Amino acid sequence: MFDDDLLKYLETYLTEERKQRFLDVLQQRTRHITVAVEDVYQLHNTSAILRSCDVFGVQDLHVIEHRFGKRLDKNIAMGAEQWVDVQRYKTTTDCISRLKGEGYQIIATTPHNDSTLLHDFFPTKKSAIFFGTEKEGLSEEVMQQADGFLKIPMVGFSESLNVSVSAAIIIQQLAQKVRDSEVEWHLTDMEFLEKRLDWTKKSIKDVNGIIERYLTD
Repeated sequence: MFDDDLLKYLETYLTEERKQRFLDVLQQRTRHITVAVEDVYQLHNTSAILRSCDVFGVQDLHVIEHRFGKRLDKNIAMGAEQWVDVQRYKTTTDCISRLKGEGYQIIATTPHNDSTLLHDFFPTKKSAIFFGTEKEGLSEEVMQQADGFLKIPMVGFSESLNVSVSAAIIIQQLAQKVRDSEVEWHLTDMEFLEKRLDWTKKSIKDVNGIIERYLTD
């Protein structure tokens, strides 16, 4: 059960500006779309995608680390890991199973000719957008499990973009589309409160000691 009194107590350690900033950002957060990256090799790419999730209001990033291990660099993420929930998986199967279990359709990004162009795609359903490794793209498993395919229209000689650039373009476009729509894209009331408490805790030095004192008073 959510401890509303604890939240109110901890918020006394924040400035009014900080509290309002959390409220403003959370009102723009969504889980209607989410992002998954599969075995991205370059550390800076996963970290840059994490920053894009934060900047454009996507609350969760799902990272499959089957081949290359941990793929986040805090120096590049520049603190975004505090505000975006990063879910890590050892296998693609685990990630897809969880997302489908949570009601997401799997959308694979690929330059294939039968992919839907970004401007023609609207995530009416909850959608998990998958991005693959730099050279090889997404695995056959993702392609087989995908409910749809998505690509960015290109008019130059190059056939692809850096994965973090592609992710930034797609995340921004889709996040704006759902915000401009009638889709229920906001966090639920409970998700809103839970993130408000989580962010408050992360903003207070020695928060565990403060909570301990609160519980014993």
